[in-house]
Amino acid sequence: MKNYIGGQMVDSIGEKSKQVLNPATNETLVNVPISTKDDVASAVRAAKEAFHSWKNTPVPKRARIMFTFHHLLTKNHEKLAKLIVQENGKAYKEAYGEVQRGIECVEFAAGAPSLMMGETLSGIAEEIDSEMFRYPLGVVGGITPFNFPMMVPLWMFPLAVACGNTFVLKPSERTPILANRLAELFSEAGAPAGVLNVVHGAHDVVNGLLEHEDIAAISFVGSQPVAKYVYERAAAEGKRVQALSGAKNHHFVMPDADIEKAAQHIIASAFGSAGQRCMACSAVVIIGENDEFIRVLRQKANELIIGSGMDEDVLLTPVIRQEHMEKVVGYIEKGIHEGATLIRDGRKEMDEMPKGNFIGPTIFDHVTPEMTIAKDEIFAPVLSLLRAKDLAEGLENLRKSRFGNGATIYTKDAKAIRQFREDADAGMLGINVGVPATMAFFPFSGWKNSFYGDLHVNGKDGINFFTRKKMITSRFDF
Repeated sequence: MKNYIGGQMVDSIGEKSKQVLNPATNETLVNVPISTKDDVASAVRAAKEAFHSWKNTPVPKRARIMFTFHHLLTKNHEKLAKLIVQENGKAYKEAYGEVQRGIECVEFAAGAPSLMMGETLSGIAEEIDSEMFRYPLGVVGGITPFNFPMMVPLWMFPLAVACGNTFVLKPSERTPILANRLAELFSEAGAPAGVLNVVHGAHDVVNGLLEHEDIAAISFVGSQPVAKYVYERAAAEGKRVQALSGAKNHHFVMPDADIEKAAQHIIASAFGSAGQRCMACSAVVIIGENDEFIRVLRQKANELIIGSGMDEDVLLTPVIRQEHMEKVVGYIEKGIHEGATLIRDGRKEMDEMPKGNFIGPTIFDHVTPEMTIAKDEIFAPVLSLLRAKDLAEGLENLRKSRFGNGATIYTKDAKAIRQFREDADAGMLGINVGVPATMAFFPFSGWKNSFYGDLHVNGKDGINFFTRKKMITSRFDF
């Protein structure tokens, strides 16, 4: 593969490369370059040169490029979804939905003429008016994960460039193919050379972006330790940072919940995308005694179809890499050692499907909040069941978690819903919704160690993150 710099596919300066494997077969798809800081510097130069004219491009013209880009993404919807299945491994239906969510981000960015509007106030004093205008920051960088190779880049660069910035994208070296395809389609849509650049690689590329003096802001999505590092390192360089991190999303099953529907939503949330998403259900808090719910949940887990993402009706697909599968096995063994009850062991699918990185649905019962599997983000199809006598006690378990991305309650009880809404210590809540992720026109509002920074991705937060304000005070009786 090549980097995309200044409107051209170019070879990396670095000599190292890494295999990109199909998670379902472990067959090599391509070799991705492990680029250097010099490659980053080249991309930043191209972005900086493009910024001088791009920032002065009328906002409606930038929006029209977004409309064309939207058309091309829609036209290639199925092909893009198949690329995601190929390099990420998720089921085709999940991939198709991811493409749609990415397209919705472009739709939001196409509203730039309205989103970029400033504010005015006449007569702040005698014969004096005040106005606020928005301006782009300059060159901004994005670092994206493997689990949403299309949606997350489209969280970032369409809005950033619609606001007048230019962009350097570092996609995951595990899923680089789609990033280059997005760059090609963006160029086809009419984006000038240098407005979007893609540099593949690992640590050197990340550090090159964090350290480069000409990069004004960094947007990041990934694991908690790396998010913390990115935030601290980039902030120390005086950059704006939004760093989306890990999660441990709790789902609360109330005594009055529809057991069938709640179990189905939890199964899809916990095991869709192999549990490799930051809004996946990873902990279920059962309020009161509910053995029937546990029976139904286990039955539905046993009925799941496991396989390649392109196979029909498959929900549970492989995890991204062999080494991650081995790490997940370590968590399962840790859960057993710490006293949790393993009621559905997904390790047996590892022997039944040896070619890919398959782990079957894994469910632990009688998990307590201090156990490792209750605290850590495992990022896999591993589900923990906790017990609580009432909702207040259950919400206390959530409060103790260091993460605060999302939480969901299953109930028809209005009083319980309001208590949950007011007391749940997380930024995105669901009421009878398995994956309470927000649409592109709202911020993706993680709390606690699920987010580092001040302004979230998407929505008005995204506009504020990618722009700076200029205030003008005018006297007219001079």
